[in-house]
Amino acid sequence: MATTEEMNEMYRWTRYVYDITRKYYLLGRDRLLREMELREGDRVLEIGCGTARNLICLARQRPGVLCYGLDVSTEMLATAAVRVKRSGLESRIVLRHCFAEQLGYKTTFGLGQPFDAVFFSYSLSMIPTWPQAVAAALGSLKPCAALYVVDFWDQAELPRWFRAPLQRWLGLFHVHHRPELLDHLRELDARGAGKLTLESVAGRYAYLATFRKM
Repeated sequence: MATTEEMNEMYRWTRYVYDITRKYYLLGRDRLLREMELREGDRVLEIGCGTARNLICLARQRPGVLCYGLDVSTEMLATAAVRVKRSGLESRIVLRHCFAEQLGYKTTFGLGQPFDAVFFSYSLSMIPTWPQAVAAALGSLKPCAALYVVDFWDQAELPRWFRAPLQRWLGLFHVHHRPELLDHLRELDARGAGKLTLESVAGRYAYLATFRKM
């Protein structure tokens, strides 16, 4: 399990340029925000919210939705808090420091009801304890609500000369494609715990998964 100190060391300086540098290769994030099925008054949680870029975009797109975010890095959360305040969305975006696997809608956010939607945007590929993180996310979801994931896939439809350097470069940032994660979601689907739908982003550069909890 990555510690807060390790994540702070990684993002202590890069948090200031994170959104600019990630703009060109974290594909599918905006598509996810557009396609999430949400109603007015819904509560939505992002696990691994980083600079709050996604939460701010979502809050602007969906004026009736309440947004929540957690991250293990207090450095990232400091930047997120500044950006949320600057956006004027403090009343609709709540941020907390928490490990993904320790999430609880009551204990982390003091809520009386689970969330209407939870999403991971390019964060599960950085979480070694991803099975526990997925379990905590599902445990904090209402019945029939959706867990959304957008993350790196295997780039199987892209040229080999592109795939290998990309995967080596991502490894420098402790980012790893996890085929076992999708296998896990498929197994949950087969067991009747929910319904999985999977879409490709840019020739399997990334995937967009929706797991609707039963």
